[in-house]
Amino acid sequence: MAAYDLEEQEQLAELKAWWKQYGNLLINILTAGALVVLAWQGWTWYQRNQAGQASAIYHVLQKAVQEKDTSRIKAASGELIEKFGRTNYASLGALMAAKAMIDTGDAKTAKVQLQWAADKAKDEVRDLARLRLATLLLDEKAYDDALKQLDGSVTAAFEPRFIDSRGDVFSAQGKKDEAVKAYQAALAKLSEVDKSGKGINAQSWQLQSNAVYREIIQQKLDALGGSK
Repeated sequence: MAAYDLEEQEQLAELKAWWKQYGNLLINILTAGALVVLAWQGWTWYQRNQAGQASAIYHVLQKAVQEKDTSRIKAASGELIEKFGRTNYASLGALMAAKAMIDTGDAKTAKVQLQWAADKAKDEVRDLARLRLATLLLDEKAYDDALKQLDGSVTAAFEPRFIDSRGDVFSAQGKKDEAVKAYQAALAKLSEVDKSGKGINAQSWQLQSNAVYREIIQQKLDALGGSK
């Protein structure tokens, strides 16, 4: 029994020595781990809370668009951008507000909304904003600015439309050869999209078929005498 007590005391002494050496480190590790868990939980709650609030404002924006209330449209879209700019609701709201402003003839406000989405949104939403902004700039004969929006990388689904829009800008500038090349390239890219199944229209029956879109590009090409 005495031997057992001695062994137990030795183990206890070893434990005390180990704790003295590593106890603070262990506490720090456990504390850090707990803080990471709490931080993650807090961030998750924050994101959900942000998304919930943004969703509510987005619905306000939708209703304002339906009612053609321009003041509320500007207020709601502005709040989404200012307070919830990292959410998808802000990007989609900017596109919705821009379309509403275009419908009311307020191109200036529409460009501000589209520029924000072009700078801050991601992937297809970003590219759609760039494409719409380029169209507005083309209407204003701001050709260089329109081409800037159409430069750079773009998601595969939008490639034919970006190239086609470049053709529209070149055509408006009177640059026939550049326009013809752009339209021909758009048709070629559209054929690639058809084969790969990655195009916008290949992903949704709700959108205009590639065949019809191809015919539109071909008509523009024919008008320039660029058909092969």
